Amino acid sequence: MDYRAGTLAPERVKALEELGVVWSHRDHAFEEGLAAARRWASEHGHFLPPAHAVWDGYPVGTWAKNLRTAARLADARAEQLEAGLPDDAFAGGLSQERREALDEIDPGWSPVWDAGWQRCLRLVQNHLAQGGSVPWEAGEVVVQGEDLGRWVKGCRLGWDALQPAQQWLLENALGLGPAGEDERPVQRTQDDKWMLNLAAARQFHAREGHLRVPRKHEEQLVSDGGGFGAQVGAGGVVVVKLGTWIDNVRKRAGKLPEQRRAELDQLGMQWAAGTAGRSR
Repeated sequence: MDYRAGTLAPERVKALEELGVVWSHRDHAFEEGLAAARRWASEHGHFLPPAHAVWDGYPVGTWAKNLRTAARLADARAEQLEAGLPDDAFAGGLSQERREALDEIDPGWSPVWDAGWQRCLRLVQNHLAQGGSVPWEAGEVVVQGEDLGRWVKGCRLGWDALQPAQQWLLENALGLGPAGEDERPVQRTQDDKWMLNLAAARQFHAREGHLRVPRKHEEQLVSDGGGFGAQVGAGGVVVVKLGTWIDNVRKRAGKLPEQRRAELDQLGMQWAAGTAGRSR
């Protein structure tokens, strides 16, 4: 009680602490986590561990996640106080002293956006500082389990969805900007999808002489260099789930435009499921 009241002499406090006295279990738990945080940051170059991270047996990822939540709660409380709400409007939060201790380890430990995004930013920065270059494609550079090329590409393609501060960091810390129109994946229209599936149906009909396609059949088309776009896989092959498509088209036959129905009629399409004889 004397310690809590502040009346215990400093030399006695020191003597008791040397004997292992723990004045506050909460303070002791924080100091234990802080020690693990320092070791993590020293090894990884940041204090933005994934939630599942464990260091020397300590769940440093969960601990960091909980403290980020506490920091946001403290910020929300401060905003409410400025708005004139009573001091007890919020419970919990992170003290300024503890926040400063974490800031000393890594000033960016509690970003206002997703911690995973901030972790990738820091890893790319570290990669550049070590003489590397910006990775542009998925799989080009993987560090601490993070695909940095995939992250860079995702940031550039999703530029407009980022916060202004994130855009500023990408521009000024990494020299990145939004992806150009020529870099964006081709968006296939419904007409494109129809023509792709129709080409597969025509190929099947030319080979088999009918359009009784088994439900699970997949037709492989070889690209001639145009028309299939982002669908082209390894070796220029496009895999079309033709059986599923035929089945779905048959179910919505009444909603098909006349021209599309005629295109399938030319291939001997049997519109009644009972007479299709799809399995052989």
